[in-house]
This record gives sequence, structure tokens and C-alpha cells, in this order.
Amino acid sequence: MTAKKGKKIEAVWSGTWVADRLGVSLQEGAGDGPRLDELLGLALRRNPKRAHLLVSRVLGKHVPQSPAAVYAAGYGLGERVRELLGEEEAATAVVLGYAETATGLGHCVADGLGAAPYLHSTRRSVPGVEAAGGFEEAHSHATSHLLLPEDPKLLAGSGPLVLVDDEFSTGNTVLNTIADLHARHPRAHYVVVALVDMRSPADRARLTDFAAELGARVDLIALASGTVSLPEGVLEKGQALVEQYEAEAAAMAAAASPVSPAGASSAAGSPAGPAAAAAAAAAASAAGHAAAAGSEPATGESQPGGGQNQPLRRLSSGGRGGAPADGPHPITHVELGWPAGIPDGGRHGFTPAHRAALDAALPAMADRLTAALGAAPARVLVLGNEELMYAPLRLAQALEASGAAAEVRFSTTTRSPVLAVDDPGYAIRTRLVFPAHDDPADGPGDRYAYNVASTAGAGFDAVVAVVDSAGDTPELRTGLLAALAPHTGRVVLAVIPSYVPDRQEPIMTEPPREPLGEPLGEPLRGPAFSSYAAEDVGWLLQDLSDVELEAPTEEREEAIQAGGAHYAESLPVEFQPSPEYQQLYQSALTASAARMARAVGTVTETVLAERSPSPVLVSLARAGTPVGVLMRRWAQARHGLDLPHYAASIVRGRGIDANALRWLAAHHDPADVVFVDGWTGKGAITRELREALGEFEGFNPEIVVLADPGSCVETYGTREDFLIPSACLNSTVSGLVSRTVLRSDLVGPADFHGAKFYRELAGADVSVAFVDTVSAHFEEVAEAVDAEVKELLAADRTPTWVGWRAVERISEEYGIHDVNLVKPGVGETTRVLLRRVPWKILAQRGAGADLDHVRLLAEQRGVPVEEVDGLPYSCVGLIHPRFTRGATGADGKAVATK
Repeated sequence: MTAKKGKKIEAVWSGTWVADRLGVSLQEGAGDGPRLDELLGLALRRNPKRAHLLVSRVLGKHVPQSPAAVYAAGYGLGERVRELLGEEEAATAVVLGYAETATGLGHCVADGLGAAPYLHSTRRSVPGVEAAGGFEEAHSHATSHLLLPEDPKLLAGSGPLVLVDDEFSTGNTVLNTIADLHARHPRAHYVVVALVDMRSPADRARLTDFAAELGARVDLIALASGTVSLPEGVLEKGQALVEQYEAEAAAMAAAASPVSPAGASSAAGSPAGPAAAAAAAAAASAAGHAAAAGSEPATGESQPGGGQNQPLRRLSSGGRGGAPADGPHPITHVELGWPAGIPDGGRHGFTPAHRAALDAALPAMADRLTAALGAAPARVLVLGNEELMYAPLRLAQALEASGAAAEVRFSTTTRSPVLAVDDPGYAIRTRLVFPAHDDPADGPGDRYAYNVASTAGAGFDAVVAVVDSAGDTPELRTGLLAALAPHTGRVVLAVIPSYVPDRQEPIMTEPPREPLGEPLGEPLRGPAFSSYAAEDVGWLLQDLSDVELEAPTEEREEAIQAGGAHYAESLPVEFQPSPEYQQLYQSALTASAARMARAVGTVTETVLAERSPSPVLVSLARAGTPVGVLMRRWAQARHGLDLPHYAASIVRGRGIDANALRWLAAHHDPADVVFVDGWTGKGAITRELREALGEFEGFNPEIVVLADPGSCVETYGTREDFLIPSACLNSTVSGLVSRTVLRSDLVGPADFHGAKFYRELAGADVSVAFVDTVSAHFEEVAEAVDAEVKELLAADRTPTWVGWRAVERISEEYGIHDVNLVKPGVGETTRVLLRRVPWKILAQRGAGADLDHVRLLAEQRGVPVEEVDGLPYSCVGLIHPRFTRGATGADGKAVATK
């Protein structure tokens, strides 16, 4: 560590453990601000690109800190921005913070700036609120950011835009944000604010060039600056340390509690390797549902001195649905008296008037917290929740100022997994693990609270958990609260009302029987649109066949990952199979037609028994459409039913076509509608549908699928990950219809989403031949279907989401840090090879003929296939992370954007 003169270095720096073992050091930059070691500690994480992690000591995220110190750091940066801009420009500025880490910091900067309104990006989509922008954070665990201001004009001004993040390392996220917003609303001045500026000289030059190309001024303000010095071989040494500590933690967890779900989510993380991690997740899911969160015993005590081979201290809770926390450890609930109309944070905007009202209400809320805490505790932690940082920080600040406790500290839970080592020279001493409790839009997964569990006698006498009402769920009690209870004398729960802005479209409390607004057209049908017979399916789409929508795969991938485009705004060029590939498809169909027929029969009979005797099938275009056609044919062949079948569009991140739902509600009973898809990958569309249907009463949001290898749904034909031949091709096995398109210049408020009918590909079309071939096996599998359905109807089919947890671990293991770039299952992997930029394929060792077409496509595109053990899927496709047209990645290494 290179220190500034005249300042004393503390006895044990919380980066010492990593620095001693890896030789990592922080090199001070110019300036008279705080030393880097005063602001940062070091920790390790599993990441093939960067093993070390800079841990802020003043952010209030991973390290509990005095709320006064946390607030002062951000407020002071805001004062510096005001000084830079001058009073006149400062009065027109808008502050934008980044989710999840910098949401509270951005609030504090806005407070210091004065009269500036504040907005932070979010990963929680809100029905009825139209996004005013979005961008990608390529290094994050959940990369997609949304901007959801209640006032759409908030970001439309010409005054300075102040962007706030905790750390400025490469500048990629800031460049993505500015590029997106500048294209919508150009402005002359941007100010970037961070606690620390750790850019390399090349990154600094890149920002300068970017500003010049943009024609705008870009300033940067930070508390401190410097660089990280990394010796040769540091990555390999860091990975070895993580492997060692995770393996020890996993072994101790397994020895202490063989059926505990925390065996896969210990203080050390997962066992070594992606396959082992996936296997651990599967084992945890299978064995852990009955275990109580937070109730497992410690599996190892740390040894004094922090030797390199010491085991991790086991202070982790990973329960997934156990006993409620209000059992042996009662929870104290406190009514805060949160002011009506005051947002819980900046997700939809937070104005100076909101801040003034909150300031006035804080003393009374602090008094209520004090009363709930009882006799003055010595140490109190106020614990916020992911994006919810500012409100709990201000509550902690008021509690600290009131003198209600001898010591008040503040931190928040997080999505980010970090290795925990109980050593004074390491930044993350302990780790609590618990499942998400707020039904996140990007899917379930583990969440973490660091340095909360007691270590060396320094625990908290009370923990005040602050959540918004969207997160006040049963999972909160069996997860976070149960995990906290064993480590503190009292847990106090304070719930802040989740702010719901005035929606730009009215919520439909009851779907109308007549279309809204302009009359919606009738469904498109073959042969005018699609090669399916008219009675097989009606497409709730508009025909965009005459519009040029195709773009080269590489251009689409670069635009999507840079945040400049959504995947539904263009179409990939249709893949035309080679003769060799066509023969492989035919062989696959011959081999699996009976297996597919059995799955079709099973899912259809389950729907008829449990959902409706006369369902209205609505397949999700386009992967679900062949399955919907087959389910309709089964019902007709076995029961003489003539079921209505439609295809509708759903788009990840933007929901299902609302006009299609309105049409359905006007022509059918919504209770009879059954949404159909081909298969589940990690379950993203499953969650998308459930969230989108929240605005429409009467529709059942539970999707049904042919194959559910990710264990995401209750109604399925099979949970095996086998080759569904329709996944091998694109439009030529789906009625010659393209993927669906949603673009504002093509799809108006009264329009269905769009798609193209590729009439010119009729010579290669096998859509009808495909369903005919599978239907021909219905009679021979009928007896097996009857037996299987009888067993399924009596079985516990509760989704375990084992696939999602495997995807999260694979994303971390391979340094991708974006679950959207990990596509699990045969169907999703095939899609990656057909229309994305694949990086590599993970294949279950010995998967056999089911993956022949995957291997052929991978060979044709020069993509490596890596055989691994323990996958819950037959294969997983990895999209190239941080793709640009100059990135190759064929060697299996992630290539950063240059």
C-alpha cells in the first residue's frame, strides 16, 4: 500500500489478508482526499477475469458503518458538484444513481447538490410505468438497468446530468448510460461522481475521446483516486484460494448437516467448478426444503491469527422455506408512520420537496424505532434491502443522532456473492445467505448480508431490518429474518410502503368484454399468414412481412449488449440449414417423435384435468406454437374436443402483448385461457408472464410447457432436458413465422406486436410435417400417458427453480455476470447457436445423440464444446460476454470490450 505522507495507517488494514497472499496493492493517485485504505478493503470472489474485489468502507453496503459517515461521504460529493457547476447550472441539474449499490449514495449526492431531483436505475420492472431509457452494466451479476421516472420529462431537460456510482473502474457502464440518454435527450454537460476513481490511463483516455466524439463536456469527481497493482499470476493464485476455502466450507457444511440447503450456499460459496456448483444447487434444492433458515449449526470456528489454511467460520444461513422467524426468535414489528405520498426511494424519482417532507418526519419515526428497541442497546444495525438504501440510511442517521443506542451502524443486503474469511485483515468477515423475498423480475436466487453475524464478540444487540412492502412476504420471514435471528438479541422489522406512481395507463381491474380504443383486428391465419392450417392456430399479431427488419447477428449482439437496442427491435437473418443439418434434424425427429408425443399427451391431459375441461390454448410465439398445435390435435384425437388455439407475443423485459390479452378477454372467458410454451430454460419468461398478467384480472399466470428441465412450472409434459426437434430450426418448423417484433415506430398503442411471414422459404418448410409426424404416435403412447398423468396428479410438482440457481453459479464461475447470457437446456442452447454470438457450449458428459445437432452447429461456428459433470441440463449455451465485432472468444476466455 502506498500511503500519503502525514497520515497514520491503521494497525490492521482490511485488505491485508488479500495483499499478503496475492501481492495486490493500492497505488494512491494525486489529490489531498482520504487515503484509499481508509475507503477500501479487499476481498475475493470467484471470477475468471478478476479475483479481487474492492470493498467500500463508507458506502454502507458490505461493511456496516456509522450512518453519519455514510451520509457525509455522499453529501460532500454533492457539495463539490454544486461548486463545480455553480448555482445557476446546479439549479437545472438532475442526479442519476446506479442500482443496486449506489442508490443511496446517489440520493446523498442529490441532497448535497441542493435543489436537484433524483432518480436511480432499477432492476425491478413496474407494470404500467414506461421505461424512459435503459442500459447494460456488463460486469454486474444482473446487468439490465431500467429507468422508470414517474415524470417522463425528468430526463428530458438540457441541464447537467450527474451520474453517481460507488466505483469508477473502467467507465463502461457510464459510457453505456450516457450513450443511451444522449441519443434520446442530448445535453452539453455530464458530471460523473464516484467514491473512488480507479481507472487505468487507457480508460481515462477513452472517456476523453468519448466526450469529444459526443460533443459534450464530461467531468469526474471522486473522494480519492488511484490504481490497483496486480502482480503476475494474481488471477490464478486468487482462484486457487477461492477453490480452497470454498471446498473447505462445503466439506464442513456437508459434515455438519448433510441435508441442509446451506451446503450449496455456505459462507464460502459453492464447491469448486460450475458443474459441482450446479450439482450442489440441485442437491440443496432436493434436500433443503424442510430445513429452517438460519437454524443450521456452525460447521467450523475460525482459528486465531488468520492463517492461510484456516477454515472459514460458518455463519451462513441458506434455508429455502423453513420455519418462520417468529418462532424461537420473535420479531418485533414497528409502524414507522411513513409520510403518505413520499416515495420509498428514487426508483421513480425523488424531489427536493420529498426530501423536505422526509426530513420533517424523521424524528418521530426515530422515536418509534427507539420504543421498539426497548432498553438502550449497546450496538444497533439498521439493515436496508438491496436498492432500498436511502430510506434506511436516513432512519439510521436519525436513530444515531437521537442517542437511542451507544453505537448505530448501517448496511444493506446485496445480490453480490463474495467469499467470507473471518480474519481482521479481510473485508468480508461473515456472510449470511438467504433466498430473495421480493419476487424479483430477473428470477429467484441467493441474497447476502455481510459482516452482520457476530465475530470476535462484536455482534449487534439489535438489528432493524427495513424493507419495502413489496418485499414484506412470507419468504422474508423464513429467509432474511430467520437468518438474522440467531446472531442478534432482537430483530425489529420496519416496512416502508412501496411507492406506486400514477400509471401512464389505467390498471384494468376487470378485462373488458369489448376491445379498448380502436377496434383490434381478427387473428391472422394460414395460408395468408403462416403455413399452418387456419384451424390449427390464429396469430394475434400484425403482419410486418414487407418491413426490412433483419440485421447481421454480430451487429445485433453488439447493439444489444451495449444497451443501444432491445433484441425484439430487430430480427436475426433466418438460418438456412445445410443438407447435413437437415438430415440430422430428420434423424432427431425420427428418434424422438414418440417421446415428444408422450410429453404432449401428458401435458394436455394434465391441463384438461386441472385447469379447464375446455381450455383456450394461447401459445407464446413462436417456440410455443408447435406445442400448442400438437396439444390441440391431442385433445381432438383423444376427446373429440375442438380447442381454440392462438399465438401471442411476449417479450422479455417488456411483457406480454396487452392488446392480445384484451382481444382474448373480449372473446373468451379469461379463466379458460392456458398459456403454452415449448420449454423452460431458467424460467425468465415464466416470471415475465406472471408479472405482466398482474394488471389483468381473471387470467391464470401459470404457464404450461412441454419440457421443464429448470423446474420452473407445475404443469409440464416432462422435466427431462431432451431434444425437442422443433428447437433445431427457426421459422421453417414454426409455420414460417419469424420471432415477434416490438418497436415503437411499428407497433402503436392499438396494435398487436408484429412478426413476418417468410413465404419465400416455403420450399424448406417442415412445419406441418413435424406435427404430423409427432401426431402419428399419439395412439401408441396413450396407455403410457394415462399412467403417467395419474402419477403426476398425485405428486408434489412444486417448482424448485434448481435451474435458475445453476445458471447464477455458472454465470459467476465463467466470469459472465449476466444470467441473460447463460441459456440452459437443449432448446435454448440451439437458439444461441442459431441466432446469437455463442462463446462456448457446456455439455453434460455422455449426453449422447440428443446433442448431435448442437455439436454440428458448434463445429460449423467454431464454438468449443466443453463436457462437464453435474449439470441439471443436457447442455448450456453461453453467449459471448462483452461482445464486440472484434472479440473472438474461441479460446474460451472472456474478451473485454476494447
